[in-house]
Amino acid sequence: MTAEEKPAWFKRDIYQTPTREFEIDAVKHVQRILRVEETGLMDDETKARIRGMQKVTGLAITGIIDLPTAQAVEVLRSWSAAH
Repeated sequence: MTAEEKPAWFKRDIYQTPTREFEIDAVKHVQRILRVEETGLMDDETKARIRGMQKVTGLAITGIIDLPTAQAVEVLRSWSAAH
C-alpha cells in the first residue's frame, strides 16, 4: 500500500463513538492493530493509542481516525505481519 491509497475499511473520519456498522468495524480494526481491547468505541485508551501512533509517525496529533491515520495503521499492520 502506498501513502496515497485509501484503505478499503476507511470510509470517512471518525471523531467520536461510531454509530454505523462500518464505523464500528473500522474502530475495531484500528484497535486490533494498536493492541487495544476491541470494543468498537472511541474510548480514552483508543484515542490515547491513536495519538501515540500519530506522534511516532509524524502525523498531526488529533486522536481521530482520519485518512493519514488510516494509512499509517495499514503500514503498521503490514510491518507487523512481516515481522
